[in-house]
Amino acid sequence: METLSAGLLKRIRALEEELEAELARRRAEIRSAVQQRTARLGNGVHDAQRRLRTGLYRFLRETEPQTYLTAPVIYSLVVPLALLDLAITAFQWTCFPAYGIPRVRRGPYIALDRRLPFLNAIEKVNCVYCGYANGVIAYAREVASRTEQYWCPLKHARRVPGAHRRYFGFLEPDDAEGYRMRLETLRHAVRELEPREE
Repeated sequence: METLSAGLLKRIRALEEELEAELARRRAEIRSAVQQRTARLGNGVHDAQRRLRTGLYRFLRETEPQTYLTAPVIYSLVVPLALLDLAITAFQWTCFPAYGIPRVRRGPYIALDRRLPFLNAIEKVNCVYCGYANGVIAYAREVASRTEQYWCPLKHARRVPGAHRRYFGFLEPDDAEGYRMRLETLRHAVRELEPREE
């Protein structure tokens, strides 16, 4: 069973790498096409996109009432998110070196790059908030997954939706012998990660 799982996991990782390479190739093609089009049209593209922006007065007038009611609740999460960001950073900077676990670089997870001319100021703030919130959660998840692999690389007895990718290489919950034999191997694997590996 372990060999089957290891083989399947290896194939999944190879497919993930192939998919990431293809996505990187497509992003490069799109970026190149946009740069060429922008060079041909000059500021025309930027100006055309800016004309598609919804003005603030119209945006606020057309906003649904529930948005006004829920926005304070939605944005109130910025405080616990910032505290989580700070706590996760302090945690890994304090604990990871003690066990030889490479620290997670925070920067790649927090993407605040949606400075698009067709978005108005409120939409841009919303995009910054979502980019930060999802980035902090992804960053925290990576730190937590490295911690879990080092201290408790066991699967749960029940299915866990949305498990991190390291989880599938963990040991089965009833594999007491394998746990004792492979714990150090799994710890070594997490120590060998590149700082940016995610």
